Amino acid sequence: MMMTTHQDPHFLLLVIALAVAFGLVGSTNGEYLIGVGSYDMTGPAAEVNLMGYANLEQNAAGVHFRLRARTFIVAESPHGARFAFVNLDAGMASQLVTIRVLERLRSRFGNLYTEENLAISGIHTHAGPGGYLQYLLYHVTSLGFVQQSFDAIVNAIEQSVVRAHQNLKPGSIFINAGEVENAGINRSPSAYLLNPAEERARYPSNVDKEMTLLKFVDSATGKSVGAFSWYATHGTSMSRDNKLISGDNKGAAARFFEDWFTSTTKSNSTVAINFSTPDIDELNKKAQKIKATGGQPCGKTTSQGFKVRKNNGSEFVGAFCQSNVGDVTPNVLGAFCTDSGKPCDFNHSTCHGDVRLCVGRGPGYPDEILSTKIIGERQFNKAVDLFMSATEQLSGKIDYRHLYLNFTDLEVDLDGKGKARTCPAALGPGFAAGTTDGPGMFGFEQGDTEINELWKKVRNLLKEPSQYQVDCQKPKNVLLSTGEMFEPYAWAPAILPIQILRLGKLILLSVPGEFTTMAGRRLREAVKETLISNGGGDFDNETHIVIAGLTNTYSQYIATIEEYGQQRYEGASTLYGPHTLSAYIQEFNRLAEALAKGEKLPKRDLSPPDLSSKQLRLLHAPWIDSPPKGINFGDIKQDVTQPKGGSFKKGERPSATFWSGNPRFDLLTEGTFAVVEMLQGERWVRVYDDDDFSLFFKWKLDNTTFSSLAIIEWEVPKEASSGVYRLRHFGSFKQTDGSPVKYFTGASSAFTVS
Repeated sequence: MMMTTHQDPHFLLLVIALAVAFGLVGSTNGEYLIGVGSYDMTGPAAEVNLMGYANLEQNAAGVHFRLRARTFIVAESPHGARFAFVNLDAGMASQLVTIRVLERLRSRFGNLYTEENLAISGIHTHAGPGGYLQYLLYHVTSLGFVQQSFDAIVNAIEQSVVRAHQNLKPGSIFINAGEVENAGINRSPSAYLLNPAEERARYPSNVDKEMTLLKFVDSATGKSVGAFSWYATHGTSMSRDNKLISGDNKGAAARFFEDWFTSTTKSNSTVAINFSTPDIDELNKKAQKIKATGGQPCGKTTSQGFKVRKNNGSEFVGAFCQSNVGDVTPNVLGAFCTDSGKPCDFNHSTCHGDVRLCVGRGPGYPDEILSTKIIGERQFNKAVDLFMSATEQLSGKIDYRHLYLNFTDLEVDLDGKGKARTCPAALGPGFAAGTTDGPGMFGFEQGDTEINELWKKVRNLLKEPSQYQVDCQKPKNVLLSTGEMFEPYAWAPAILPIQILRLGKLILLSVPGEFTTMAGRRLREAVKETLISNGGGDFDNETHIVIAGLTNTYSQYIATIEEYGQQRYEGASTLYGPHTLSAYIQEFNRLAEALAKGEKLPKRDLSPPDLSSKQLRLLHAPWIDSPPKGINFGDIKQDVTQPKGGSFKKGERPSATFWSGNPRFDLLTEGTFAVVEMLQGERWVRVYDDDDFSLFFKWKLDNTTFSSLAIIEWEVPKEASSGVYRLRHFGSFKQTDGSPVKYFTGASSAFTVS
């Protein structure tokens, strides 16, 4: 039968429906397939260097709260376009992690999830175990590659993607945006001021305050299943002296958000325990009769049964993702001299010429835990506001473009002002000066463009930069020519991924580093202009561009050319020379043009190396613990000290010390090292675990036996009910190097909270 232009309208609707079903066009009614998933990625909680501050002495010694990988997947249809976005409670993404995850997903799903449509992004906490990146510079302080750190992250990403994939169902996605107040300030304002005055005048602040949030809603039930938000502030509320694993302010915000959602949708009988006017004297008498249990053997997964939050794959997932964070600090009170209390030097962030004395202050100063909580709460509160008021439903295409580029030698067109090239990676002396979040070495200042002769000699022992490198990087004076250092393997990346993900009007730019505020603004504006001019009406001023920072791999900072000129920390850490940002804008515009026109990019024979076989691994294996004769693992060394008044008050900190094993023997993934139990009738009920902000698991070695000790410390929350409580510890140990891991638990004597 010949087709005519006068077909039955029902036939046209059928054609459209089939096109949507097979992914030929985007969602027209705002319904996609959506899925979210989450999994524990807490790495080794002892002896492994924490990634971020490059402080050799900052080795893990416990857990403040657990780290998680959180994923959302969106698809137009079962066979249509889709992408997956993974948010990690980690310092940054890692190229080697991405390579391994893709291998695992390929074995499960074939080519459903590839480097093209999978994005893995880090929140930039500086309190997660390091040693999981493959380039040498990034694991000097972790004494090389740490397999346990790496495996914990890879496994968590895989499992979170699997859960999100299994949870795929028809749903709607809502978008909302609003400003977060007082959760970040610019830590390099003198560099920001070098950007053109007319450009700065277009913005009300020297940081981006906007948070963008996506809300995922199950069409069948009308219930929300997750929310992901992007906002720029550093994960440096926890200082360079902290030794507890922590997701910092963004990890805290995620914990607060997920707990808030759970509490508003269902009552949790394990937490909401109420006594009617308890008699404290009677409670004290009852508590005094309950002594420590002593150490007892248990199973590998026993601690999972004591978790307050059970992760069965159906839980609400709330993620707080990173954006153009390069020059944004959460230490919003500003930077002050530790000796005088006066503000630091504006241009160099020094005190009497010493960078080590200039330190930023968070809102809870001098309490970094409180600062983490406050900055987390400010993001959480805005996310709740956006979540509750989100009414704009996304619709339209899902699409993506991805490209690998050799950033060490890109030709850059300077907008008709000639051409330039990027450089092999290099760091300037301002890098060694550190930042106000984590001051660096004496003898260096932010803004340094000179290197003294002593440090030049030290540098040259490692690698004297080539004359080409010296000229290319100017005005940066090369302190470490990492792009020319290949012994025993590459010190810095050369081949980087860039990626665009489209979800209707939302455009996510996956960048493999830390863009400063103005650098991010320039990239967003350029991509938006390219999309509008090439999209044939498919894009307009309502197109919403978001930068997803520290995604897919890590290559340090990207400053504007003006900021680069001052060579503060961000400029000194812009690896590929003064035209790095221009190169990113040029190449993202290529992706954006291809996306707007619906064109595929030509295939390139270019991919990053897999350096797993070359990794240095210098971290020693955990010691075999040997408690004193007659002592069992899990026995009490120091019981809870009962307060003078007979009961603990809100805000006080009962603690107990247990004979323990090195937590590196088993990470207790999806389990817990610490539990607070409350007596309800004759039954002990779990009320807090080591994923709670109020409970701390601390690890150390005993001074005499050199055996592991676990300190369980609980800051009694204001919402805690009066009653009888005790502290419980879970752990693992080995009796000899070749013996299997064994597991134990023990509980303290009881105490009361009034």
